[in-house]
Amino acid sequence: MESIELSCELAAPPERVFEAWLSAEGHTAMTGSPARIDGPEPGGFTTWDGYIVGRTLEATPFSRILQAWRTSDFGAEDPDSLLEVLLEPVGGGTKLTLRHSKLPVGSSQEYTNGWLDFYFTPMKAYFSR
Repeated sequence: MESIELSCELAAPPERVFEAWLSAEGHTAMTGSPARIDGPEPGGFTTWDGYIVGRTLEATPFSRILQAWRTSDFGAEDPDSLLEVLLEPVGGGTKLTLRHSKLPVGSSQEYTNGWLDFYFTPMKAYFSR
C-alpha cells in the first residue's frame, strides 16, 4: 500500500470548501465533472463519470472529511483507499491538506498527478472567481 499527502490554498473559507466537497452541485462546480453525492452525512458518492466511487465515513463540519475511495483502476482484490481532507483557515481562505492512503502499490504518482490536474487546478480556479 502507498500513501500521498498534498496541500494547496484556496481563496474561499473552509465552510464553502467543505460544503462544495460534500454536495453534488458544489463538487460538480469545483471540479467541472458531474458528481452524485448523497450529502454530508455518511453516504455514497460517484464522480468523474463513475471513475471514482466511495462513501463518506466521517464529516466534521468545516474541518475534516474522511472517505472510503476507489477508482475503476483498482483491482477487485484491492481494498478501498482512505481519503482524508483537512481544511484549515488561512488568511481569507483555506489550506486544504489531502491525505490519501491505502493506495495500490505503484500507483502513488498516478494519483498525485490526478489530484493536481483534476482537483487542485480546477478548484483553485473555481474558488478564485
